[in-house]
Amino acid sequence: MNEIEAVGAEASSGVLDQPAAKGPSRPWLYSLLIAPSAVVANGVVQGGVIAYLARQQGITQFRTSQIISLLSLPTMIYFLWSPITDFLVRRRTWLLIGGTLAGLLMATAFLSGRLDSRTSMILMFAGSCCSQLVVASCGGMMGAIGNERAKRIAGSFYQGGSLAFGALSVFVLVSMTGKVTPGMLGIIAGLLIAFPALLALAAPEQEIIADANIERTMRRVWEEFKSTFLRWRAIPYTLCLGLPIGSGAAIGLLPGVAQDYGVSGQSVAWMNGIGGALLMASGSLSASLIPARLRASVTYCLMGIVNGISIGVLGFGPMRPGTYFLGSALYLFTIGANYALFTAVVLEFMGASRKTGSSRYSIINSLGNVPVVYMVTLDGWGSSRWGPRGVSATEAVCGAIAGALMLAYFLTLGRFVGATVQAGEATDSKA
Repeated sequence: MNEIEAVGAEASSGVLDQPAAKGPSRPWLYSLLIAPSAVVANGVVQGGVIAYLARQQGITQFRTSQIISLLSLPTMIYFLWSPITDFLVRRRTWLLIGGTLAGLLMATAFLSGRLDSRTSMILMFAGSCCSQLVVASCGGMMGAIGNERAKRIAGSFYQGGSLAFGALSVFVLVSMTGKVTPGMLGIIAGLLIAFPALLALAAPEQEIIADANIERTMRRVWEEFKSTFLRWRAIPYTLCLGLPIGSGAAIGLLPGVAQDYGVSGQSVAWMNGIGGALLMASGSLSASLIPARLRASVTYCLMGIVNGISIGVLGFGPMRPGTYFLGSALYLFTIGANYALFTAVVLEFMGASRKTGSSRYSIINSLGNVPVVYMVTLDGWGSSRWGPRGVSATEAVCGAIAGALMLAYFLTLGRFVGATVQAGEATDSKA
């Protein structure tokens, strides 16, 4: 087997059988299934809707940043409650429940008056928590896709839809502000979140693994977690996801340095708004063209290097408008591809979904938010030390080096360790 081919049996092996999804996998459907979470996280919270509405209500920038930080917290800790999506009812039912509740809670929060009120913040936080049930459910369902090619395509559409629906919700809600009453705006926001959740009814149906014996159930859960996390191959995958490979941390910082490149505010709004979202969504979908026989971990690291070179155009090129547009366009497109390949790496790391697919997906996926957090701080430090170029230069150097290091591992030692682990597991199974 070529060193850059998919791990195949290693990526999908496990001691337990995987519950089969009924009917066609329809990988394109995941671009729609993720919509409720995308509207909340990429639109309302981090996309700028909260910040825009808070400014209209006279809320201070410091208070607004506190609200956004609080509402962003569920994306990092949702593995604490996501295990529920593996039990009681099917994952697509949990997706419907999570999306509907998130829409109702967000609409009620907007109807409650000022966004910085305790009631509104509690409701929005609860809505953000419920929206993460959508992410966990999608992860578990994607992990149950048996065909590696379809699984890779599903990850690309999943990320592309997340970016597209986030941008669309920002456009709709911001443009409607001032034209409708705050109450009507809340209803529109709730519908944008809850209505797409109905698409869960079209998701592949999966069997519920019911077992009245608690001891046998817990033993099964433990075996699945052990087969994923308590293995030598889990260490490099954890490092890969925790390093700043295509983190996208500079996305929110680039508008702040646009003026230094001679770019106007209107141009920035287009490049980092709808235009940027389309570029990232296009990058995500383009990742589906990569042959599934190529290991996701290898292509992810390669794209991380390309992404670092792309933003290097801004960090080391002339400070002109053309440099900003070219560097930003390349960076946003490759970030979209990196996001799609990140999902592919998560699924490769997780292996077969089986009973605890949503839980294990949530834990692994949460690792991806860690480099975003520390790279925002590191990029800011680079800006204070080297000026406007520092943001892009820091992102470029860190991303390219991290990608190169992990690529070298997966092409050399990674192949040896993977073969050794497989041989050991084969010996154990024969014994």
